[in-house]
Amino acid sequence: MENTLIDKTFRDSNGNVVIAQMPNLPLIVWIVTSLLALIFTSGTINTVLHVVANGSLFTWAWLELFDGVNYFRRALGLAVLIGIIAFNIY
Repeated sequence: MENTLIDKTFRDSNGNVVIAQMPNLPLIVWIVTSLLALIFTSGTINTVLHVVANGSLFTWAWLELFDGVNYFRRALGLAVLIGIIAFNIY
């Protein structure tokens, strides 16, 4: 079986199509801290929640960029990493 660009883009090493996966720890931390930041909308706690959320999303994107199971997941990590940098410059 030939390993085409489409296969490398959307399939993992076992041949399964992988576009979405169960969230790993950095993504779960990002979701929880982002939701908590909507509840605690001001003060030091809000600042800490935003820092932790951005840090965990950065970690997730970095892991996807370098350890993603296929080219699609790596491109997704790169896109999120660029988005974090672009939208967090004050």
